[in-house]
Amino acid sequence: MDEQIGLRTLEKEDLEFIHTLNNNADIMSYWFAEAYKSLAELKDLYDKNISNPHERRFILKKGNEKLGLVELVAIDPIHRKAEFTIMIDPAQQGNGYAGRATRLAMNYAFATLNLHKLYLVVDQINEKAIHIYKKAGFQVEAELKDEYFVNGAYHNAVIMCMFQEDYFSMS
Repeated sequence: MDEQIGLRTLEKEDLEFIHTLNNNADIMSYWFAEAYKSLAELKDLYDKNISNPHERRFILKKGNEKLGLVELVAIDPIHRKAEFTIMIDPAQQGNGYAGRATRLAMNYAFATLNLHKLYLVVDQINEKAIHIYKKAGFQVEAELKDEYFVNGAYHNAVIMCMFQEDYFSMS
């Protein structure tokens, strides 16, 4: 089963799937964002960023089934760091895919892109995600108080990171 799970490059044909995720209020609340993005806007962003060297966007897949979106953004080749983001289809949550996707993204970041540091920002109330990230080797680097306003309340954000040398020492 696990061998079928992998990452592939985001294609234009995937945008309807991404549109569904981006317009799910539950998902977007964890991204500190409003669930409001048109398909036309997604297509425009895709076209504008298809060749952006500072971004890598992937579909998490199992065989031909789409499980979620995995991104490395704000890739900084000088400081050798990037931000990791993930979005799992709610219908696929609870199957261990987030942990697998996190490890696949880490491997790509450290082994392929030769990054020094991978970081992420997570809502402090998202205990499941924090558990997954810690299990993968991420450590809490900072807590930002009242950083984001979501659903009528301010939320604390946790910044977590992983370093290349720590990743390879775990492997």
